[in-house]
Amino acid sequence: DWEERKLGELANIVGGGTPSTSNPEYWDGDIDWYAPAEIGEQSYVSKSKKTITELGLKNSSARILPVGTVLFTSRAGIGNTAILAKEATTNQGFQSIVPDQNKLDSYFIFSRTNELKRYGEVTGAGSTFVEVSGKQMSKMSIMVPELSEQQKIGSFFKQLDETITLHQRK
Repeated sequence: DWEERKLGELANIVGGGTPSTSNPEYWDGDIDWYAPAEIGEQSYVSKSKKTITELGLKNSSARILPVGTVLFTSRAGIGNTAILAKEATTNQGFQSIVPDQNKLDSYFIFSRTNELKRYGEVTGAGSTFVEVSGKQMSKMSIMVPELSEQQKIGSFFKQLDETITLHQRK
């Protein structure tokens, strides 16, 4: 049976941050740090263009996101998604979805990208550019089956995506 739940009941929604760019001690470290322009083509990401240091992490609102987090771009180019294959951080152009491992499957929620994108576009606000907040994302209603069913659906879509990718390479 599928039931309607709020995204915030199934996952934590985490924003990002940027360490001061004028302090070189904050940059070129071991911690991946994603910008929205890097998200879009691939399902999984494991290497960002820029990296930050522990010091940069401590002195910014960037947070370490675990493997399986669904990165969600929350500004211009709203609703692009990718799954973290390696822990990382993001800038403030994201509201990332960190699934509760007992309630939400990463690939299942990733497979619902179009719904997430539509929701973000409709609820997002801003005069210069549209932006959706973590609070708004948490309130999104989503129909979900129990976890084992989500995992089967997620696995099916993952295989489908991999097959499509293989055919595109030919």
